[in-house]
Amino acid sequence: MKEGIIVESVFKKYGDINALNDINIKLEYGAIYGILGRNGAGKSTLINIISNRIFSDKGRVSLNGVSVRENDLALQDIYVMSEQKYYPPKMKVKDLIYWTKKFYPSFDLEYSKEISSLFDLNWNKTVESLSTGYSSILKIVITLSINVPFVFLDEPVLGLDINHRDLFYKSLMKRFKDCKNTFVISTHLIEELSDIIEKVILIKQGKVLIDESKDTLLERARKVTGSKEIIANYIKNEDIIATENSGDIYKAYLLTNTDYSGIKDITIEKLGLQELFLKLTN
Repeated sequence: MKEGIIVESVFKKYGDINALNDINIKLEYGAIYGILGRNGAGKSTLINIISNRIFSDKGRVSLNGVSVRENDLALQDIYVMSEQKYYPPKMKVKDLIYWTKKFYPSFDLEYSKEISSLFDLNWNKTVESLSTGYSSILKIVITLSINVPFVFLDEPVLGLDINHRDLFYKSLMKRFKDCKNTFVISTHLIEELSDIIEKVILIKQGKVLIDESKDTLLERARKVTGSKEIIANYIKNEDIIATENSGDIYKAYLLTNTDYSGIKDITIEKLGLQELFLKLTN
């Protein structure tokens, strides 16, 4: 059985700033991951190290047991959605598509035509003439058309309106169903992403705070409301994320497997992914 991508004890510093601090994660085949974190948490740095765009100071990234560092063969199975600046600005979209096909044998030209039509992307426009939204659509078209086992999308819906974002999510899910590639998505639109991702990796200040399946995580995420005296007695041994106190109302946000449903004068609510993210990162 293939191991997938394994990140082991990865560190990266920029001057005095610890961008990544002892990162250990595993990305398996055939899954959709969400890499979540506030701006500057280290998400993009991690993706760039995995894809060999930059090197870590310490640690190792491997694909099926083979280091990806300066390993072109291993990197053929990994693609990261490029930033706009990597595309020649004067090049027409259609020329860029065919140019990409030459560099990536797995590029699905017919699919790129199909999804371009779906998004109404004009192949006769130059790269520099595209709006911010259609620049993102161009990157989406290219990324989803490159049929490799591990596909990374860093803020893929930047500048897209709600209709185009919905179309992207549907296209991504269909592509996943058809190809079973692993998609790793870094985004700040957590609520929209919640229905799509299967596994959550949350990074805070360069460290992995959460690494587990979304369903398991949300099953443990709870908000307990009541009097502080009653709640404090029950949650003293729990993993407390955050607390709020307003007059006589006390709220505790927990990651717990305890069933509090039978306790009098306490209200239990499940947390959504976005609310959980806010409590974990504030």
